[in-house]
Amino acid sequence: MDERALLLLGILKTQSLHGYQINEFIDKNLSRVTSMKKATAYAILDKLKAADYISVHEDQEGNRPPRKVYSITQQGDQEFYRLLRENLSEQDNTLFKGDIGLMFLDHISNEEAIDCLIIRLNGLTEQIEQLQKTPKHTFSRGIDLSIEHHLICKQAERDWLLLVIEKLKNE
Repeated sequence: MDERALLLLGILKTQSLHGYQINEFIDKNLSRVTSMKKATAYAILDKLKAADYISVHEDQEGNRPPRKVYSITQQGDQEFYRLLRENLSEQDNTLFKGDIGLMFLDHISNEEAIDCLIIRLNGLTEQIEQLQKTPKHTFSRGIDLSIEHHLICKQAERDWLLLVIEKLKNE
């Protein structure tokens, strides 16, 4: 189990939900901190069920087809707290895809490198602006802390990128 299992168990701690509701919650509220796809969420829900961390029952409203409703079990609650403590204690090993390109920067002209890095900087600036527009989550200080963490990391990367561009301009 990993942080994705922690995420799903954490969502189910507040209430039982069907799969569509879980994925909708992730898309609407957590898309800035996770990129979990629907298929992945369902696969992990199946694993959580197999481990008896969640239970599943069918629910039917009117003429709609039956839907699976997921609920956290007592074992799942214990696993949630174990995963939570483990996750909060771990130090991330962050990999930056763009570092691969930086390693080979000498193979193009400074002007072309600067042009590419400015495009990267513009995209980064857009991400920062989107994070800054994220509304506060009055029901969870943890979500706000996660957004703040992403924002500060993106701002630090932007500041570093500005330094790199300046260095290249002065060479």
